[in-house]
Amino acid sequence: MGDASLTTDLGRVLVTGGSGFVGANLVTELLDQGLEVRSFDRAPSPLPAHPRLETVQGDITDTDDVARAVGSGTAAVDTIFHTAAIIDLMGGGSVTEEYRRRSFAVNVTGTENLVHAAQKAGVKRFVYTASNSVVMGGQRISGGDETLPYTQRFNDLYTETKVAAEKFVLSQNGVSGMLTCSIRPSGIWGRGDQTMFRKVFESVLAGHVKVLVGGKNVKLDNSYVHNLVHGFILAGQHLVPGGTAPGQAYFINDGEPINMFEFSRPVVEACGQPWPRFRVPGRLVWFAMTVWQLLHFRFGLPKPLLEPLAVERLYLDNYFSIAKAQLDLGYQPLYTTEQALEHCLPYYVDLFHRMKSESHAPMAHAAAPVPPEG
Repeated sequence: MGDASLTTDLGRVLVTGGSGFVGANLVTELLDQGLEVRSFDRAPSPLPAHPRLETVQGDITDTDDVARAVGSGTAAVDTIFHTAAIIDLMGGGSVTEEYRRRSFAVNVTGTENLVHAAQKAGVKRFVYTASNSVVMGGQRISGGDETLPYTQRFNDLYTETKVAAEKFVLSQNGVSGMLTCSIRPSGIWGRGDQTMFRKVFESVLAGHVKVLVGGKNVKLDNSYVHNLVHGFILAGQHLVPGGTAPGQAYFINDGEPINMFEFSRPVVEACGQPWPRFRVPGRLVWFAMTVWQLLHFRFGLPKPLLEPLAVERLYLDNYFSIAKAQLDLGYQPLYTTEQALEHCLPYYVDLFHRMKSESHAPMAHAAAPVPPEG
């Protein structure tokens, strides 16, 4: 057991996926803390120019681009936060061999490229972004912890690639003097989110589902982006010889398990939309969507309204304890869900109305939240 009091400065930092939702927020916070930051992404950085921010455009599957981002000699970074990934949840018969190859090339081989380049350059610390889905596998989890085994059931490429990449990163702890750890977020949300509530709003605008699925006491957890960024930085600071973080994985979330429908309700109502009241058994919906998906793959019927995996997260508890992160890292969410929602509501209301104007779809009478991956 390491010593939680042992911490270190992060030095010069590289953030992969620095143009994305999580990456850009992480870059901003690191700059606010006075650090020198290098952002690496295929897309141009959305952030304004800053004297301590260097941006590198490139592809994580290209070893030369990766080496350029990591740097060498006095230009090498000291700490890497790896957030870049393909996050599409495709699975089953919808996955072409080409898509599977691309997903593994980015999420797994890209991670390996980054680790090897970091080891060669003498990088000291490497923090990987995994997902709570690496241990899920369709089971009911209430307050699960990091002793849970990896799932053996891969219904989507995202989970499959995250399991493979996390295993690799943790196996490299201590190799060539670089210490590694992994962060497992839940559904990530906040200003700039283009995934979690976009899916909710798509359901609202399409009017696909007009009922609540599963029991009202079924809960999952979420990761407000500023709480998550706080967890990332603490993990990096604890990657020190004799410290608590080397070789470890941590669930980082808001510490407030909540029913997905109750979590979404104030946002949807703030957008001026009514809220459904009628509930249907989750297992029944799961069975119907499973059969529908089978017919879709086999006979070309339209895609089901909900992926069976998404339905499981509406009727099965799926939430995780942050006790290990609290003990090892001193992690405590900076914002409660209520505080974060108050801060984010204007952004989400604006996003909804922009989506509405773009879709020209008839308004629905209800919403059907679909919990995303972490």
